[in-house]
Amino acid sequence: MKDRVFFDSNIIIYSYSSTESDKSAIANELIFSLDEVIVSTQVINEVTNILYKKFKLDTSSIRNAVLEIDNNFRIVGFSLKTQLKALEIKDKYKLQYYDSLILATALENGCTVLYSEDMQHNQIIENKLKIVNPFIKS
Repeated sequence: MKDRVFFDSNIIIYSYSSTESDKSAIANELIFSLDEVIVSTQVINEVTNILYKKFKLDTSSIRNAVLEIDNNFRIVGFSLKTQLKALEIKDKYKLQYYDSLILATALENGCTVLYSEDMQHNQIIENKLKIVNPFIKS
């Protein structure tokens, strides 16, 4: 059985980066090698914000990026139940709320792997979800 994976926004952002070529290559390799990748509307919002602020892209370019994400990944939302689970995860694992919301959404959607640069590499959440930082050289 293949792992169902979830991408944090930083994986997608690095795929667009022209200044971080090593990380861009790793992110793009992941994107094009995995069959079932899930991202949340939260990830779309974070990516959009970074493309505006850091990359200084115009609205049309960002719209194209969002549509490209939509074409390549399954986009899921979250509910109040997910947000309440995120609060539990935040307290249990001593994480930031928005990271916990990513984790709760990944768990809710049956993911077993979360790719993220911003969380503890190899940490297991709720005995179901493994955090993997793909930029750490093993």
